[in-house]
Amino acid sequence: MDALRITLQVLMVISSGLLIMMVLLHKGRGGGLSDMFGGGLTSSVGSSGVAERNLNRLTIGVAVLWIVTVALLGLIQKFDV
Repeated sequence: MDALRITLQVLMVISSGLLIMMVLLHKGRGGGLSDMFGGGLTSSVGSSGVAERNLNRLTIGVAVLWIVTVALLGLIQKFDV
C-alpha cells in the first residue's frame, strides 16, 4: 500500500504543477469583474484557434487526472488500517 500511496502522491505533485502551468497559458477572456456588470464582449469570444482548443482538452484531462488522484488518495487514507 505504501508504494501505491507514494506513486499517487508523485502523480499528484506532477499533475498539480502541470495544471497550474496550463491554466496560466490560457488566453484571458475579459477584464474581470467590471465586464460582468455591463462591460462589452470581445469579438473573439466564440472563435478560438486549434491550439486553444487543444490546450482546453489537455487542461481538462489533467484536471480529471488530478481529481481521480485526490479521490484515490482519500480512499487509501480512509481505509488504511
